[in-house]
Amino acid sequence: MNDARGEHTISVLTNGKVLVTGGLGYRGFQNSTELYDQSTGNWTITASMNIERVEHIASTLTNGKVLVTGGYGGGRWLNSVELYDPSTETWTTTGSMNTTRSQHTSSVLRDGKVLVTGGHIVGDALNSVELYDPLTETWTTTDSMKHARHEHAASVLPNGKVLVTGGFDNMALNTAELYDPSTGMWTFTASMNHMRWKHTATVLANGKVLVIGGFDSNAISTAETYDPLTETWTPVGSMNDARGEHTASILTNGKILVTGGTFVGTVLSSAELYSSLETD
Repeated sequence: MNDARGEHTISVLTNGKVLVTGGLGYRGFQNSTELYDQSTGNWTITASMNIERVEHIASTLTNGKVLVTGGYGGGRWLNSVELYDPSTETWTTTGSMNTTRSQHTSSVLRDGKVLVTGGHIVGDALNSVELYDPLTETWTTTDSMKHARHEHAASVLPNGKVLVTGGFDNMALNTAELYDPSTGMWTFTASMNHMRWKHTATVLANGKVLVIGGFDSNAISTAETYDPLTETWTPVGSMNDARGEHTASILTNGKILVTGGTFVGTVLSSAELYSSLETD
């Protein structure tokens, strides 16, 4: 990349390019953004966001634009929201969220709306939830989660529901809950076997959700799968290295590639592959 950064976001665009936004670098909080072209392997600078931000979230909408929400920047927590248009490579402000938040999640639903859940402000975990409508560029509040949480994970299931797992609220959480867009309501589902935050949650081809690593009080190596049909969790072994703040990606062969992360303050360069019948 042209700028070193952490706590940024990365989004795959519909044209195949990859957009990286904001984060914390050598010059402090950043509003700079850049594009990676997979066909050339090159990075290019694109227009900067209107506000510098870290701990924000970015989601690629069904119309191809990228929605960036909240975070921290300019000495304050943010409720501001911006849209990146790949066709013009420009940023525009859109409707602000009702609640200031960072380290939240953002999920694109089947109808194209965006569900934003939880997060925190000044360290206080939030259970508030809101929906963004790209057609009207407005936010509306919906049913709050049963448990306040930040640095959790959210997964859109094949049935259209959203599964939220773990997170932190003065301690690591193992609770999980489901949002039903048809009713706009949250319900608890079975809790994970292990408390965790800063973990990953990946929807597999068979519709199950693979949750990997994260932290309880320290980095953990355990993994487990959630079955939406039975609403149960099953342990699926452990990684070779305990890690949190890592990434997990589905490869074309169905295996899961886990990369990097941190362990006891050490940044990891290791990577490992998960392969099981669970990916079928």
